[in-house]
Amino acid sequence: MSHLTGDPKRHDLSSFKGSITGSCLCGSITVTINENLFTKPRGHLCHCENCRKATGSVVATNLTIEEKKVDIKDRDGTLKLYADKATKSGNPVYRYFCAVDGNPIFSKVDSMPGKVTISMGCMPVIPKPEMAGFTAHKHPWFNQPEGIRSYKIIREEEIMGE
Repeated sequence: MSHLTGDPKRHDLSSFKGSITGSCLCGSITVTINENLFTKPRGHLCHCENCRKATGSVVATNLTIEEKKVDIKDRDGTLKLYADKATKSGNPVYRYFCAVDGNPIFSKVDSMPGKVTISMGCMPVIPKPEMAGFTAHKHPWFNQPEGIRSYKIIREEEIMGE
């Protein structure tokens, strides 16, 4: 019988003091974030339809961070770009993914130069998020983690008590 893989509880968070590295399913693309992400809540959940589609999940777990703190290696040249133009603002979200396994890697938007949004599902451990966006689009049965700021859209109209 094989042992279970991917259990985030098996990791000692102190081993990620300086950085954390994750990868796509096939291992072609690795992402290293050079910062300790486990000293406080970090990142955000996104309930928008496009992020749900991009991740194939009920919610996306993302971390927006300075691009200079991230090292992305594309060993086999599988990193591809999809310019997502079906956005609320009409401005494209540049979504990067692995062309072999379809794993979302990161995204960029023109309105945040020097920043990159990492798709945290590729990491062995994900920090508790600090906020959630597009909660107006959240499935009613989804339970938000307690104690995070929630926004009906993104950084607009904060919803208290969620």
